[in-house]
Amino acid sequence: MIMNQGKLYIISAPSGAGKTSLVKKLLSEMQQLSVSVSHTTRAMREGEQHGKDYFFISVDEFKKMKTQHDFLEYAQVFDNFYGTSKLSVTENLNQGIDVILEIDWQGAQQIRTMMPNCQSIFILPPSIEVLQQRLESRGQDSEEVIARRMKDSVTEMSHHHEFDYLIVNDDFEQALLELKSIILSHRLQKSRQQTKLNPLLNALCDAG
Repeated sequence: MIMNQGKLYIISAPSGAGKTSLVKKLLSEMQQLSVSVSHTTRAMREGEQHGKDYFFISVDEFKKMKTQHDFLEYAQVFDNFYGTSKLSVTENLNQGIDVILEIDWQGAQQIRTMMPNCQSIFILPPSIEVLQQRLESRGQDSEEVIARRMKDSVTEMSHHHEFDYLIVNDDFEQALLELKSIILSHRLQKSRQQTKLNPLLNALCDAG
């Protein structure tokens, strides 16, 4: 049987919109779905694992990979660099696995240029006040860092119109359902179903 090509999904959101929690839950409830693990030069935080949350590398290593064109996209966020491995993504897609990229609007623009058949989803907070509350409730950042994240979040949200789908994360379960619906709708497209259901379709059509 010819294997279906997986679908690439870009998911972007301002810091504090709940993107990471939604994607983590989505991965636990859907099969044939993976998230691309990015490379980053930022320090590992408590509880994170190399190769699971990120590939933590030095600035020199990152620059070498960039020179070798190993990244599908890369960007500088605050004082750190982030990049998506080209090899990892293409291998999963070729195996029929849908891949999620959690990247910002800059990376999304790069990916759309290289892979125009991808689908992009933007996660929005229900209000600017809720976004501020979520960032403050983390208890991880100083007031100065929170102010900078809020400013960057407004910039991020100003690019919402570049995405194919918009989801408001007010009710977590509803936002999760909407994310699932987007992925399922693409899996049920005729082009993917015909390959998967070819024996059944042949049997049904030859029944007469």
